[in-house]
Amino acid sequence: MDQEKYIVFQNDVNKGKPNNFINKSVGCPFCNRETLEGIIDEEGPFVLLKNKYPTLKDTYQLVLIEAYDCDTDMGHYSGEYMIELIKFGVKHWLKLEKNGEYKSVIFYKNHGPKSGGSLKHPHMQIVGLKEIDYREKLKDDYFDGIEVYSNEKCTVNVSSRPFNGFSEYNIIINDDLEGIKDLAINLRKLVHYVLNNYFVKCDSFNIFFYHWKDKIICKVMPRFITSPLLLGYEIRQISSIVEELAEKLKDMYFSE
Repeated sequence: MDQEKYIVFQNDVNKGKPNNFINKSVGCPFCNRETLEGIIDEEGPFVLLKNKYPTLKDTYQLVLIEAYDCDTDMGHYSGEYMIELIKFGVKHWLKLEKNGEYKSVIFYKNHGPKSGGSLKHPHMQIVGLKEIDYREKLKDDYFDGIEVYSNEKCTVNVSSRPFNGFSEYNIIINDDLEGIKDLAINLRKLVHYVLNNYFVKCDSFNIFFYHWKDKIICKVMPRFITSPLLLGYEIRQISSIVEELAEKLKDMYFSE
């Protein structure tokens, strides 16, 4: 059996990294655009730049700033804004993937104090992994679920075999990107649902993108305190009300 690969977290780099979830007096570097360094691309409110604190060894870390200020989130973006943001992010993610320098490239978002993020300002991250292919651990099961929306370009479901347990939401399109607008609009709906209409109050979530078997898949994962069964034994749990969750989501956001 091959030994599992780990990413080394560089604590010395992390020492100076600002965290305004822990220390609310810390100023937001993303609000002060005139001080930003390492900018790769800029399109209106969207800025892609090199991560000033590359804490992960053997990676190439980028940050995508989503908005001009801190006091917003994806659930409040207009439909057109969301479409342009996702098109911008996916373009740069796939571009980095195609250059061949990395075993794989991940594209994800942290939001809220339980998400693993350090700054409130809405942003996403693109990371080239030199030694790890994230796809080796994926299973088709992780993206199957109870369908709440589908057209010829896009499917949305509530995961029946969640990656980490309890409730997760998948948006699936082909990697020709003809469904990119549908993905963006449906992602906005799911984020709004998670933050505002969840059965249990939720202030944090993650978004993960996968390029998997000719599909682009976006997984929305509400974040709570992690289950000890998952931490200690890798035992995943699924909610007893998953069908009720799917029905409520469909009625609130996907019914004509």
